[in-house]
Amino acid sequence: MNHPLSDMLGSTMDKVHTLVDANTVVGDPITTPDGVTIIPVSKISFGYAGGGSDFTTKNAGSQNPFGGGTGGSVKITPVAFLIVKEGGVRVLPIAEPASNSLDRIVDMLPDLIDKLQKFVEEKKQKKEQDELEVME
Repeated sequence: MNHPLSDMLGSTMDKVHTLVDANTVVGDPITTPDGVTIIPVSKISFGYAGGGSDFTTKNAGSQNPFGGGTGGSVKITPVAFLIVKEGGVRVLPIAEPASNSLDRIVDMLPDLIDKLQKFVEEKKQKKEQDELEVME
């Protein structure tokens, strides 16, 4: 025979399990009309507690009354999107806004590096183009 606390804990865990599964962490893909696929990614945190006690009474006979309770909490936080486009995958993180100048600089650094690389490539291509024109 199961104890009431065991039944309560099992019931609460079943309810938490229905809320949290692999589709909650990595969401269903969304495809846009231009062929870009967006996949949401989330972080899940949950807490769970339960407790109870058997009480003894004079008139309870062989069964002691039971009192108890369980509870659970689930927090789902979106953290990023996977962007699938033209055979490539890019992670687009969802970040909290920068709180100071240094954080803003760190946030801007990847875009700055991309722009710098593109600028250098364009300069290199232009130089090669100019050299070819001079040779002709």
